[in-house]
Amino acid sequence: MAHNDRDRGNGQLPQSPEPYWREDIKLPAFPRLEEDLDVDIVIVGGGITGLTSAYLLVNEGFKVAVLEAGKILNGTTGHTTAKVTAQHGIIYDEFIQNIGKSRAKLYYEANTEAINFVKKMVNEHNIDCDWSTQDAYIYATTEHYARKLEREAKAYETLGIEGGLVDSIPFNIEIKNGLVMENQAQFHPLKYLAHLVQMIKDKGGRIFEETVAVNIKPGEHPVILTREGSRVSARYVLSCSHFPFYEGKGFYFARMHADRSYILAVKTKEKYPSGMYISAEDPVRSLRSVIINGEDRVLIGGESHKTGQGKETLEHYKALEAFADQVLGVEEILYRWSAQDLVTLDKLPFIGPLTNGQPNLLVATGFRKWGMTNGTAAALIFRDIVLGKSTPQQKLFTPSRFYLHPSLKNFLVENVDVASHLIKGKLEAPNRKIEDFSHDEGGIVTIKGQRKGAYKDKDGNVHIVDTTCTHLGCEVEWNDGDRTWDCPCHGSRFSITGEVIEGPAEKPLQHHDHNLLDNLTSEDSGY
Repeated sequence: MAHNDRDRGNGQLPQSPEPYWREDIKLPAFPRLEEDLDVDIVIVGGGITGLTSAYLLVNEGFKVAVLEAGKILNGTTGHTTAKVTAQHGIIYDEFIQNIGKSRAKLYYEANTEAINFVKKMVNEHNIDCDWSTQDAYIYATTEHYARKLEREAKAYETLGIEGGLVDSIPFNIEIKNGLVMENQAQFHPLKYLAHLVQMIKDKGGRIFEETVAVNIKPGEHPVILTREGSRVSARYVLSCSHFPFYEGKGFYFARMHADRSYILAVKTKEKYPSGMYISAEDPVRSLRSVIINGEDRVLIGGESHKTGQGKETLEHYKALEAFADQVLGVEEILYRWSAQDLVTLDKLPFIGPLTNGQPNLLVATGFRKWGMTNGTAAALIFRDIVLGKSTPQQKLFTPSRFYLHPSLKNFLVENVDVASHLIKGKLEAPNRKIEDFSHDEGGIVTIKGQRKGAYKDKDGNVHIVDTTCTHLGCEVEWNDGDRTWDCPCHGSRFSITGEVIEGPAEKPLQHHDHNLLDNLTSEDSGY
């Protein structure tokens, strides 16, 4: 039984947001880097992109080091739905219209190559990771999206993608249209990647945890500076962290936005059919089967929204629970967790040189929640770049690209959205009182005329932080579903004590001692 069933709160939702994938997975612990290091390749980020890159490059004979700020496989990779597919929503018709048929086909081929690579690894190394070939479906419940799927089906035909339209799916959902992409897959990502970690170690690759890369000294042999004071020099630096830890002059924060989504692992009353499914309309609904403790269970995902924006986050979990009950019947919710990923202006990932003129500083980001294939594709592209091989995919994904449509329009829309949230946060005048908070509750308060964030933990202790994001000064909002402070402008996230969970912010929110409360009267507090 899931460990978080023990602290289940009111209702069916488990109280603690913990992903199933890390349950019962024994990953080795790695030391913090405490000395200077000289290697061929240094990789920042211990998710699927960084670890696949490390595996590929140690196999080519390179001396490789991986630096992970926390624990490996505990970021975006550890919170995925783990669909291994090139069906990334309704995108191929859009790509053909915006960037042309040849580039759209390159995107499909890069992701299909990634699927085939993972499948080959699983088969050649006998990796027990619940690998299962599945057809992937998009379904529409409105006439508008039914027509979009018709155009997408024509794009499949144009690009040579195996699949086509269907008129039903095996759920209690009345659809107007459906589109299948055949021979895709799903798996247990941490079982797969744990095997790669062992192979990296066996080949002499070095992995360091709790080692935060904070800056780069560029050059022919760039040097990574860590928060702990150690340095790593290398021929190539591969930035494989969720948000690039070093932007140079790439201005990545202005060319991407952060999206959150939510997942429930459910014991259902009805048996799950085969296939993986995702809705065409918002709010997104995603379904796939999963094996938990040897039993068939279901992952229900969706409710995508920009980080730090929208309704209270617990409502997203409740909406998924209602959907699961409607479609398959809910007997028990075993796990709940959330995920975050970055979306670029043109929906293509950034993979390649960080900025022009720095060919040995490489970055991979902006996977739009399809990191199992996009992250693997990035690792394959990195290998080719390091080996000096030129491929068409490198030009497609290069971060220096700029496709006039839709990049310009989306750039303007995104930055108007940022400006509106910046202004809104500064003008808000919260009137909540800390003494009114229940245990395990957080929110925005005013103390001495200043906007602060307060959280009262399960023991009644109060944690207070400044709510101004340390990245560019937007005001963070309370995320009640995950107990974090989230920035609505560029997606930075902070813990209840202000520590950075996800960038682009590098510095923590200021955390105030309990004495701040003791020295205030209700009149002083501005309540």
